[in-house]
Amino acid sequence: MSNLTRSEWEAMADSLSINGRAWINGGYTHAESGETFDCQSPVDGRHLVKVASCDSADVDRAVTVARTTFESGEWSRLSPAKRKDILQAFAKRMENHAQELALLETLDMGKPISEALNDDIPGSINCIRWCAEAIDKLYDEVAPTGDNVLGLVTREPIGVVAAVVPWNFPLNMACWKLGPALAAGNSVILKPSEKSPLTAIRIAELAEQAGLPKGVIQVLPGFGHTAGKALAQHNDVDCIAFTGSTAVAKQLQVYAGESNMKRVWLEAGGKSPQIVFADCENLDKAASVAAMAIGYNQGEVCTAASRLLVERSIYDDFMVLVKQHMHDWHPGHPLDPETRSGAMVDQIQTTKVLEYIEAGQQGGARLTFGGRQIMQETGGFYIEPTVFEGVDNSMPIAREEIFGPVLSAIVFDSEEEAIQIANDTIYGLGAALWTDNLSRAHRVAKRLRSGSVFVNNYHGGDMTVPFGGFKQSGIGRDKSLHAFDKYTELKTTLITLT
Repeated sequence: MSNLTRSEWEAMADSLSINGRAWINGGYTHAESGETFDCQSPVDGRHLVKVASCDSADVDRAVTVARTTFESGEWSRLSPAKRKDILQAFAKRMENHAQELALLETLDMGKPISEALNDDIPGSINCIRWCAEAIDKLYDEVAPTGDNVLGLVTREPIGVVAAVVPWNFPLNMACWKLGPALAAGNSVILKPSEKSPLTAIRIAELAEQAGLPKGVIQVLPGFGHTAGKALAQHNDVDCIAFTGSTAVAKQLQVYAGESNMKRVWLEAGGKSPQIVFADCENLDKAASVAAMAIGYNQGEVCTAASRLLVERSIYDDFMVLVKQHMHDWHPGHPLDPETRSGAMVDQIQTTKVLEYIEAGQQGGARLTFGGRQIMQETGGFYIEPTVFEGVDNSMPIAREEIFGPVLSAIVFDSEEEAIQIANDTIYGLGAALWTDNLSRAHRVAKRLRSGSVFVNNYHGGDMTVPFGGFKQSGIGRDKSLHAFDKYTELKTTLITLT
């Protein structure tokens, strides 16, 4: 927590030194081409820094360094206990720079400073610490073979890992990859989104200051069609871990198949349903959470509960409550500690969301709350939380990932119909239900085709539980001990005993 005021945060922002260069082989460097792109803040349109625009030449260099470092064993064969100590020191460095990292996150992506400081940065630090603490407690196996054979099952680091992460939770998503991949002994090349690269660039230096050898972590800012594509197609990258859109996730699978059949782990899109049954006693709480689940982080959340399914008998009363709570998520200046919802990440995303709002109205849904771009005089990008009613699940606003504060309300009449509507999507990342019937809670949760199901809450969970999706929401899991499965190979060693 911080007691800084908006004016104090603004003063810090004005004096902040921002680095836009890549981090390769233990130092900051320009892209080999010399190309850069402008990083502008969605808060007010200010120019932040020119960022190195890395491409295939930079990827080749970084991969060569990563491979050499991995094969040297300086990190990959270091004892788990020693890797743990260094990663704990890395987490401590991040903690010491928490205000700086939070400010970079807010200026770069537009989220409220209170969210960055109290949620994103502590969550990122905790992820590194948790994975560091776990690594020397993962035991290998002795297989139950016959008396004359010793069968060993051991984990080994996979090698060179490319981590391609999104713009909505820049540092958090990076650490979800870095934590287990580094702890397991891999060399990692991090490719942040071109929309929000600044915290990734900053933590590379903090990691080396903490004791990570050169080449263990490298950061290549750039675009998906250049740096991202080059990493996915590179024959000396052993694994690519991605969080982002389903369309890009599919393309990465193609690139991996066309190159060296590298391991591909994908956390992709979502169109998450939140079901409210009439037997939910605390409807005001459910309504408050329904508003939060689409208003938090401006709706730029892969698990945003963008489809609200409400039983007909309580629908009218419940929607009144939802719209009352939507006022809590009216956008404000992101550097004001009281702000709960900030700016959209850029003009492109703002335009996309506004086009969906227009399409919803043209398609027959009723716009009953919000729906406007506001605060345009600031130079930033802000959209009111938006509610559509009269929505049919076949409408584009109910089927396609909008990635903005747009809620589609849908009526249902029975439990079976609610389950059918909830599962009628290509996605399966998150889902929720509200009920005070214990049997119904278990029964419905079992039938929802989703990687995470929240009962009488939303966005619950911590590092101890896995995160990922069914269907076209992805492959593999972040967080928990299951994340280590993505960044290790299992080796069987059979020894004949004579």
